[in-house]
Amino acid sequence: MLTFSSPLEQFEVNVLYPVSFLGLFDISLTNLVFYLFVSTGAILFFTYLSFYTATIIPSRWQALWEFFYFFVLGMVKQQAGRQGIFLFPIFFITFLFIFFSNLFGLFPFGFTPTGHIIITFTLALAFNFGFLVIGLQLNGLKFFKLFVPSGSPAWLLPLIIVIEVISYSIRTFSLSLRLFANMMAGHTLLHILASFALAFINANLAILGVLPFLLVFFIGILEFGIAFLQAYVFVVLLSIYLNDALHPSH
Repeated sequence: MLTFSSPLEQFEVNVLYPVSFLGLFDISLTNLVFYLFVSTGAILFFTYLSFYTATIIPSRWQALWEFFYFFVLGMVKQQAGRQGIFLFPIFFITFLFIFFSNLFGLFPFGFTPTGHIIITFTLALAFNFGFLVIGLQLNGLKFFKLFVPSGSPAWLLPLIIVIEVISYSIRTFSLSLRLFANMMAGHTLLHILASFALAFINANLAILGVLPFLLVFFIGILEFGIAFLQAYVFVVLLSIYLNDALHPSH
């Protein structure tokens, strides 16, 4: 009798090496923490490959790095203007981190850090709190003009302000849930289709496993594109939110 693991098992957080601090705090090494280090190491290694032999005529790795660099730079300039360039380094690292974290879940026995709401929520909360601080620091009380759209009729202002405040408050949740849900859904679908293909093969019905296998192949390619797209969407929304903090009266 064939048994297959749950599609959600790939998202389970398991302790790899238990560690406690003074017996009070659990700082054990888990597979989630391990892949966070792996994602960081991948960014550093990618940068090293791109620049250890940097030339005037870019190598393939250097050209790829420069593509990502100018892609994110253009995105930040377009959405936040030149005034928002000061946060470009953080946005660029965030883009690469999300992209590589998304990719690792596509490998056999891989793990997707961005398939966990705690990671995406922490990123979204940190950025949105930072935008709030930047907005208040640069604009003072004028920052609250963000919640009063220009040209709004006076009799609708109370309702509009409430809606705008709620909309601003849920940015963290919408930003984090969008990335988390897309990664979990896509990787779960791949697991289910791969299970179908293996079931047919183990039942000596390999010919019936061709369709699920082809679906896994093409959806895997699609997921690669989604990994890039979700990193793009996350950072472009951050740029838009930064623009709101810099120009609340617009």
